Amino acid sequence: MSFPSLFISHGSPMIALEPGPAREFLLGLGESLGRPRAILVMSAHFEMREACLTTDARPEMIYDFGGFPRPLYEMRYDAPGSPELAARAGALLTDAGFKAYRVENRGFDHGTWVPLKLMYPAADIPVVQLSVEPLKDGAHHLALGRALAPLRAEGVLIVGSGSLTHNLFAMTRGERNAPAPGWVTDFVDWVHARAEAGDAAALADWTRAPHAKENHPTPEHYLPLPFAAGAGGTGAKGRRLHHSIDRSVLAMDVYAFG
Repeated sequence: MSFPSLFISHGSPMIALEPGPAREFLLGLGESLGRPRAILVMSAHFEMREACLTTDARPEMIYDFGGFPRPLYEMRYDAPGSPELAARAGALLTDAGFKAYRVENRGFDHGTWVPLKLMYPAADIPVVQLSVEPLKDGAHHLALGRALAPLRAEGVLIVGSGSLTHNLFAMTRGERNAPAPGWVTDFVDWVHARAEAGDAAALADWTRAPHAKENHPTPEHYLPLPFAAGAGGTGAKGRRLHHSIDRSVLAMDVYAFG
């Protein structure tokens, strides 16, 4: 069974606890997709200088946030890892000319476990994490995704986990239920148009988008998007599966490619 690649906006870790449109969507997404053999996640919270793949058979948890309610720190997602998938992905990257490194003792960060806990709560599907490389551009991440695209035909669900918009300073100073400002909606609309057109090169060249730096003061939450677009295969068009805005400035869009 071949799966599309996904870009998921994981938003605040509170999505694991609080009701909302994005949470409700993710609760049904796993069932609609079906069960993959394994899952490969590029998480915005696993930042490295080169491509790194987790190899632990039993990953631990990482609570990489602060100031949240205790129940969030008591959650677990005890899915197994897959050294075999890490080795296969590493070989694909190496064959495509990338450096790929194995990383041990790297637990699931919330960019991985929060959306997967909603999508596949049984935690019985093997999961491997791939690092984002914030010092490299969108074209690099697009090419990484294309190198790994063959995994989809092998029953692997490839996920880029970030956020379509991610200005935390604007989030903290704004009102939670205020309407999204134009600098957010303009960026969201730009991405939507180019994803639907299958213009992966434009998605990779994202700094040309309107208000790009205002929506992403740092790139790590955007780069999983061109990665997911690349993993969808050459010429793949994006389908927006979900759109909502959280806290007036966090776009929680989810896209499927391929």
